[in-house]
Amino acid sequence: MLKIVVCVSGGGTNLQAIIDSIEAGKVTNAEIMAVISNNADAKALDRARNHGIEGICLSPKDYETRDAFNEAFTTTMVAMNPDLIVLAGFLVKIPEAMVAAFPGKIINIHPSLIPSFCGVGYYGLKVHEKALARGVKVTGATVHYVDGGMDTGPIIAQKAVYVQPGDTPEVLQRRVMEEAEWILLPQAIDDIANGRI
Repeated sequence: MLKIVVCVSGGGTNLQAIIDSIEAGKVTNAEIMAVISNNADAKALDRARNHGIEGICLSPKDYETRDAFNEAFTTTMVAMNPDLIVLAGFLVKIPEAMVAAFPGKIINIHPSLIPSFCGVGYYGLKVHEKALARGVKVTGATVHYVDGGMDTGPIIAQKAVYVQPGDTPEVLQRRVMEEAEWILLPQAIDDIANGRI
């Protein structure tokens, strides 16, 4: 059984997609042992608790320095010892010590077709604003392994989504979630849990 910790900053729609896929049997040999958020008010923590999953808030705001937070975050994760760490809309850079402690065991979902619209400053709605401003006809989502950079780890899977005339960033964001993110991330977890990756 693959033990997973999911890290989320906001609403937790990708978390919900994972939970739903596990409960429906679409993702097998995997269980979420905890959800960690840097935001005490994150709806994702409510989603976790509603499904009997431990919800933990670890916020940089609660520490005097970023280094102190990074150390506490890494220590907490090492103590939990998950088989896989899933970043599902987590707006905190993963500490280098954590990347080193979990090589090849951290994955992230990003709302574009990497290498487009990724890296520092590209998160959430900003990704879709930039895609629309650039005039791309196709966008999508990418699941990738996490390394020491920002959105630079090896790609696991990608799914394209067409941009429609009249799209706003909010409309495009929702379509990318529905047509790509909520499909790709559970699939990647199932593939990892069942030895296909």
